[in-house]
Amino acid sequence: MDVSKQKLVIIDTGCANLASVRMAFERLGVQPLVSSQAADIEQADKLILPGVGTAVAAMKNLNERGLVPLIRAAKQPLLGFCLGMQMLAEASEESMGTDDSSERLIECLGIVPGKIRQMEVGNLRLPHMGWNQIEHDETHPLLKGIPSSSYFYFVHSYALEVTEATLATCDYGQPFTAIVGGVAEHSNFFGAQFHPERSGAAGARLLQNFLEL
Repeated sequence: MDVSKQKLVIIDTGCANLASVRMAFERLGVQPLVSSQAADIEQADKLILPGVGTAVAAMKNLNERGLVPLIRAAKQPLLGFCLGMQMLAEASEESMGTDDSSERLIECLGIVPGKIRQMEVGNLRLPHMGWNQIEHDETHPLLKGIPSSSYFYFVHSYALEVTEATLATCDYGQPFTAIVGGVAEHSNFFGAQFHPERSGAAGARLLQNFLEL
């Protein structure tokens, strides 16, 4: 299929800067639809799950909009960005933001294995913000034409631990998952911890590769 003719739906989670994501695909010749409607999501050729903010707010929005069962049932390729990737995990330990400073696990979508943990960075600053390199074995089609050690733009304080579903890693204090791919019946799900739409030519190539999957 000509990628310009694909029906690409950006899922409106209510917690993302959708304009920049939409424009990133428009630069690739694709006119995405931003929607939270079940019919649009079910009929899409490809899905994008963006997200900015906290896991608590994001999962609350997904549940209130009835999006959780829709996303879990998706059969077409889906790519999550930043918090959108984190929502694909089993759970997050991100703070509930209450007066109680203790943390507890927040249930996420449970599509990819592993949990979201606060990054342990030693003397480095949090959030992890700026350009950093990813490392991968250069075999997965999502990373075609993107050499290992390429730079992408990150903004986050929590990250997915490295698991069997990790396609690329990044190191900031310790290794974490930079790109994840679903396993078994969820092999159509992918996530990028960085912001592809803010990552220059490498980010654009990743989005193009996703459109070509």
